[in-house]
Amino acid sequence: MTDPNPAAVPDHVPDLVLVTGGSGFLGAHCVLALLQSGYRVRTTIRTPARAADVRAQLAAGGVDDPGDRLEFAIADLTSDAGWAEAVAGCRFVLHVASPFPSRQPKDPDELIVPARDGALRVLRAARDAAVERVVLTSSFAAIGYGHEPTDRAFTEEDWTELDSGRPVSPYAQSKTIAERAAWDFVAQNGARTDGAALQLATVNPVGILGPVLGPDISSSVELIRLVKEGRLPRLPDVSFGIVDVRDVAALHLLAMTRPEAAGQRFLAIAGEVMKAQEVALLIRGHLGDQAGRRVSTRLMPQWMLRAAAPFSRRVRESLPELGTVRRASAEKARTVLGWSPRTREEAVLATVDTLPTYHPRHR
Repeated sequence: MTDPNPAAVPDHVPDLVLVTGGSGFLGAHCVLALLQSGYRVRTTIRTPARAADVRAQLAAGGVDDPGDRLEFAIADLTSDAGWAEAVAGCRFVLHVASPFPSRQPKDPDELIVPARDGALRVLRAARDAAVERVVLTSSFAAIGYGHEPTDRAFTEEDWTELDSGRPVSPYAQSKTIAERAAWDFVAQNGARTDGAALQLATVNPVGILGPVLGPDISSSVELIRLVKEGRLPRLPDVSFGIVDVRDVAALHLLAMTRPEAAGQRFLAIAGEVMKAQEVALLIRGHLGDQAGRRVSTRLMPQWMLRAAAPFSRRVRESLPELGTVRRASAEKARTVLGWSPRTREEAVLATVDTLPTYHPRHR
């Protein structure tokens, strides 16, 4: 299938791009998209051993030997060490790395501090190295939470409301605080030593699915795995947006290269939201009679979830989402950047088809 979002291939000595968190689900796809588009890539990893994981994922994606167009830097979001070396010589930075737990921590600062401080470390290093533009991977979590229920679609003009009194998860808090801190930094401290201003753009995806290249998976992919393996005998009445990881990577490249993307946020979603039951029905039909038999499409009654809440923190965390629909619009990415995502169904089934090869572990 032809990629609907081909990136511009450099027509000169390839620019060097830093991707933070290249061993993660989205990070690996960003590295892959950059290499396939002719760029040189440096990616941060926390330990040297993770280099093999990155190379294995690239091979699974079709890039067996990137040669000298791929290099690694050791850096961690919680430390200043290594970031100056990581950004040296880079024209662009894709800051993808961020904590994304399978469960919400009791203390929100466990997510907020590394997300916010990590983003500021990357921006500070990028500014000092005269990087042209940073594309920050934010999230719909920084847009659509803490609001009164509404039927309208959220856009890039919206921000998650942290002081509304409505429940906002630690993860959504961390993404909101980190993105706001990034915009504030660029506005107040973004002047580079050469007199130019550091540019910032953000990509705000909903739940990311798509081809699994290795064992590091997102929480969204973990949900698909549980449904496919029949480990959710009853489904919660929840709805969520879906976007393919390949299209999120493509949007990062568009936000990196297009002049009109500077200073802008771009929401990434493929079509309307899907209910968990719709996703299960799609997976069941795709797997066929034999393999699909174990996929449950039955809903869990709300009374049952509420009864289980005192005994399960994960269930308690899901209660505010029951019956809630948060719609979102990617019209800006489509019209401003010409972004054209795959369908939500393609994203779900690409996940299903690539999961069996691996033994997943969370980032």
